[in-house]
Amino acid sequence: MGHTIDVYIISGFLGSGKTTVLKKLVEASRQQGKQVGVILNELGDTNVEQHLFALEKTVELLNGCICCSMQDDLKETLHQFIEHQVDVLFIEGTGVANPNEIVEAIVSPEMIDHYSIQSIISLVDASQYLDYQSVFSSSKEIRTLLKEQITCASLIILNKVDLVADRKMKKVVASIEKQATGVPILNSTFGNVEVEELLKARVQTLDVNSSKCTCGSGDTCSHHHHATLKAVKFTEVPVFSKKEFEKWLKQLPKEVLRGKGIVKFDETDALYSFQYASGHLQIEEISSSQAPIIILIGDRLELTSLKDKYEETFLHKLS
Repeated sequence: MGHTIDVYIISGFLGSGKTTVLKKLVEASRQQGKQVGVILNELGDTNVEQHLFALEKTVELLNGCICCSMQDDLKETLHQFIEHQVDVLFIEGTGVANPNEIVEAIVSPEMIDHYSIQSIISLVDASQYLDYQSVFSSSKEIRTLLKEQITCASLIILNKVDLVADRKMKKVVASIEKQATGVPILNSTFGNVEVEELLKARVQTLDVNSSKCTCGSGDTCSHHHHATLKAVKFTEVPVFSKKEFEKWLKQLPKEVLRGKGIVKFDETDALYSFQYASGHLQIEEISSSQAPIIILIGDRLELTSLKDKYEETFLHKLS
């Protein structure tokens, strides 16, 4: 057998902190002198994070989820990376991807001799986990999806622990341990985890048909359990004040689980990348030629209502 590419799959629900961990993994591998490949998957037709991986061989798979509707695209991309001769490949699925479906593509007969899965890293937002598990505040689709992402993991990163009180944390950990017996759980804030832990080879053998995952290839299941999750894109983004922007985000309905994009504020000429999840906004100045864009992802979104509220808020800027 010839050159084998190490693979790390990064999964986790919307806003759990996947990209932050992916950046750490990519930077560490680059420092080790490895040729790095990255696959970024988005539900919508735009990825606003490609500027973070400008030095790597990066492929964006847009307008669908590689765990179901884009399986053929994923396999084609895997063939490309074999030809590129990268040493390590990082795959970040959408926030609604089932990692086991990605695993199936990698351990398929035509790929298994070229790729070696090292770890399936699943991030969990500790501050939102119990709400997502509740029948009163989430849908069956979300609860099923979270279970899949947790039970398929070889490493669980419990992120945003700084936002959770000790008593609540005990409930979160107990619930996760019940679903993923024996899987290491690392607590983190802002995805701050030791790189050595992230890069550890934690998957020795993978037999998908006998996998502990809840949605293995031998199971009967719906590949479209996340059909109620939608991505909304705003491309006519005016220049506004940071205060106006923050106010609009806070008034979004609870069905909006995640926001990200690139914006420009009238206080400065710079462009800013933003991430919005769990009611918290992170903004970072970037160097990019990409036009401003706002992407919202959520469960059972009322698209017309969101559009109307957006235009109502920024009408004076859009006209």
